[in-house]
Amino acid sequence: MKDAVKAFGFIAVVCLVAAIGFNRYSAKRIAVGSSVIAPSEAGNKHAYSSVLVTKVIDGDTLRLEGGERVRLIGIDTPEMHDSQKLHRDSRKSKQDIETIKAMGRRAYAFTRQLVEGKRIRLEFDAEKKDRYGRLLAYAYIDLGLAGDLKPQEGIYYTHDYGTSIFVNASIVASGYADLMTYPPNVTYADLFLELYRQARDNNRGLWKN
Repeated sequence: MKDAVKAFGFIAVVCLVAAIGFNRYSAKRIAVGSSVIAPSEAGNKHAYSSVLVTKVIDGDTLRLEGGERVRLIGIDTPEMHDSQKLHRDSRKSKQDIETIKAMGRRAYAFTRQLVEGKRIRLEFDAEKKDRYGRLLAYAYIDLGLAGDLKPQEGIYYTHDYGTSIFVNASIVASGYADLMTYPPNVTYADLFLELYRQARDNNRGLWKN
């Protein structure tokens, strides 16, 4: 399993290196666990300010009330369903399909526990939809004025709209996603790379020995 996650991780990191120069982040304070990191001034409009997640489809894809699907920007969780991408990932990583599916189920379980049945706020980047018609977004769970909140390891908090959980960042920081960055949607590319490295260094999620 350790070799599987290492090989899977290599695929997405190669994609990120080419894109990382598009974005340099600056000054808002965001906390992951007890650490504080500075991300970007940030994406575009919050056109979906409070929308219900009715179903988590997989580790990086959500379904909203009304039926719209959201593909979380900048991250890529292992596939848990049979698909062309699953077979491509298997060939590239030289890992068997069942191993990748098992990792995908773990990532799905994490994302489901984090957001299913909750209301989220969406933030868009340069492109609002992908070629499949899915919304491309960063998702936040707004907690309000949670001044006495006790940070949890791997959960990434922002403080620009009261206290919020940054969903995309939390999935990476908790060790359940690789990086998938495609220009021009790169607002948090540097941040995600830093969180990805921290997750691997600290053996979180799929990176546990």
